[in-house]
Amino acid sequence: MPLYKIHGGTDSLGDITDDFSTNANSAGPCPIALEALINTSRTAYPDPNYSALKELLAQWHQVSVERIVLAASASEFIYRMSALIAKQASNQVLGRAIVYLPRFCYSDYQTAAKAWNLVTSAVIQDANLIWACDPSTPFGENACSLSTLIDSLQAQQICVLDRAYDPLRLSGKCLLNQTQLDKVWQLWSPNKALGLTGIRAAYAIAPKAANSLTTELELLAPSWLLGVDGVSMLSSWVKSATQMWLQESLNCLREWKWQQLQRCQEMGWEIHTSETNFYCAKPPTSDLYLLLLQLRRSGIKLRDTLSFGLPGYVRMSVLAPASQIRLSQAWQSIYPPNEKLYAR
Repeated sequence: MPLYKIHGGTDSLGDITDDFSTNANSAGPCPIALEALINTSRTAYPDPNYSALKELLAQWHQVSVERIVLAASASEFIYRMSALIAKQASNQVLGRAIVYLPRFCYSDYQTAAKAWNLVTSAVIQDANLIWACDPSTPFGENACSLSTLIDSLQAQQICVLDRAYDPLRLSGKCLLNQTQLDKVWQLWSPNKALGLTGIRAAYAIAPKAANSLTTELELLAPSWLLGVDGVSMLSSWVKSATQMWLQESLNCLREWKWQQLQRCQEMGWEIHTSETNFYCAKPPTSDLYLLLLQLRRSGIKLRDTLSFGLPGYVRMSVLAPASQIRLSQAWQSIYPPNEKLYAR
């Protein structure tokens, strides 16, 4: 049987008019990054060492350039780090390495563990590799007890902090201090914040004391990990004009989110609060799969959170008011007001 990986966004069912299923910045795409992509020449290879790009990212994060590790995408890094942990266990005759997964988390952590024969565990102290995400997915909230987790890390443990949604916080802030951040791998994938999820490029900041692991991760990567489009997007990410645009877009998203939450509540959906441009909701229906299929046929896509370990809910990205209205109209056509009680 073929393996189907569950993600939001484009699928085999045709065009999506209103895509609530991905966490891309719906106020995008960022015009600065888009212009850079349009003006990018695709007639030559990028620098295979990505020297200039690494320098830009290192300067922006105020870290040494040796700590920057590029990735084809956040998912690619997840698989490559899992492969490295499996390789270490094999070299040291440790048997199968152990990976810790949060109770609700991105499914690629689990599928990467399966691909590399890692044992999953709910006990942090036993794990060789620890995955964390802040803000979390699917909930979009501060990860619980993250500070305590990092402070209790053992010397041999590797912790990767996925920060994909940190640039899309609409409230709150990261509660970790710099000392704590310097103890973990920080994984960044700016394509979501820039509204350019079709461009696959990401990077990680290694902990201060991870030189050998950084080298091993680089060796596991193929040549030309990023194409010129990925280089262009990540180079644009650190520009002051891009960051100014991002902050302005967050103001827009805050207003849209308030409107969207109001509409969801009017539809009778149960809302789980978040700090980001996405949140979880529970539609009042006895057949969520059928509802999602009916909405998809009308051009509207929502993301079932079952793959995150949370049945019965959807993860919803904040979209513009026109998309919100179409969702409300589609819901009413499926469950007219006089039938809402039955739907519950």
